Amino acid sequence: MTTTTIATSAQDLKDGYLMGKKQAWFAFAMTFGLMLFDYIDRQVIVSLFPHIKAEWNLSDKELGGLVSIISVVVAVLGIPIALMADRMSRVKSIFIMATTWSIATISCMFAGSYAQLFVARATVGAGEAGYGSVGAALIASLFPKRLRGALLGAFFAAASLGSVLGVVLGGAIAAKWGWKAAFGVVGVPGLVLALMYLLVRDYKTVALTPKLDQITHSAGGTLRHIFATLARTRTLLWVCLGAAMQLIVVSAVWSWLPSYLNRFHGMAPDVASKQAALVVLVGALGSVFWGYVVDRLAQRKPSSKLTSLAVLCGITLVVFLAAFASGQTGAAQLKLVLLGGFFMTCTVGVVSGIVIDVIHPGVRSTGSAVLSLFQNLFGLAIGPFLVGVLSDMWGLQQAMAVVPAFSVLAALFFLGAARCYDHDVAQVEGIRLDTATPAAA
Repeated sequence: MTTTTIATSAQDLKDGYLMGKKQAWFAFAMTFGLMLFDYIDRQVIVSLFPHIKAEWNLSDKELGGLVSIISVVVAVLGIPIALMADRMSRVKSIFIMATTWSIATISCMFAGSYAQLFVARATVGAGEAGYGSVGAALIASLFPKRLRGALLGAFFAAASLGSVLGVVLGGAIAAKWGWKAAFGVVGVPGLVLALMYLLVRDYKTVALTPKLDQITHSAGGTLRHIFATLARTRTLLWVCLGAAMQLIVVSAVWSWLPSYLNRFHGMAPDVASKQAALVVLVGALGSVFWGYVVDRLAQRKPSSKLTSLAVLCGITLVVFLAAFASGQTGAAQLKLVLLGGFFMTCTVGVVSGIVIDVIHPGVRSTGSAVLSLFQNLFGLAIGPFLVGVLSDMWGLQQAMAVVPAFSVLAALFFLGAARCYDHDVAQVEGIRLDTATPAAA
């Protein structure tokens, strides 16, 4: 890979920027934009559940599977894709990912059966695999460390905003032109952004130690290294587990709230979608807000960011239990759900920053992909499917009341991570980065 050092002002270097502020913020804007369309394409189907259920007579478990399959595929493919990006080019890898998931989303509109739609959704997941990890590694490396939590919170807030737009657009388009048309409308813009992303500047691939370079040349060696790293870097393990548990709650609420409002509040599907989108939007604001707050709280004692997350997860549990398990109805319940939505995304940006804090810079995308694997396979994939299974057994009301209990596990895991964070950060400090030429050059 041909690289060159990009001129950066002395003030920018002093401020901790890897390159000029303009280049860094352009990279952030483009990465944010693609994350937005990543989740528009992923979540548009949620508002279409009532239409698909009625047309194909599906169970709630089958509907949940259309959401969960993306997370499963992302979990399986995320690490090899991120490893490739770390050793080759993050920018070119993102271009390929965005092109793939956008075309796959468009193909969903031609599905004639549940099986065909399921395969198309799996292909969307194949395109999205690794994107969050690679994008987070790029952002974290271009900006000063002091901005990491807030910027990554904003980056992952794009997932919430994309979910909002996906749900709202899906409901509106389905009401006017039919549910299949929604996939075609939301799939095209991602292709345009994918081409534009080639103008983003990457950072120079970091040379690995001879041992680490040899390890990462084979799939088996990579997996052994990942499990060894999990065992050695205890912060990574505990944070991955805590993040996954909290995302079970987030994904369950995001996926099933439109159906819940349709069934128990009597809202039409498009109206329910708008109300659910408001909860997701509040979650997006929450992820940025809590990223900033936790960063500020951790300035004197960095490990306090983990204890702060534990407290916020506990608050999430209390609020959602009051919303779904206490018999609240009507406007009072909706206000509690909104409040819970603000707290439940507290981990989104912070955990990615924590993982990057304790991972060797040469494999930051891969380290983030380990987090992504846990978040997708043990978090995002479980929430929608679990609620679907429990809903078929007990009803949707009871299912939504049970799921918030996973926030307790999240809090316990974050408290475990707080005990070893300082030690793990010390192991990777002092490794410098450089920048590379634009991929389109």
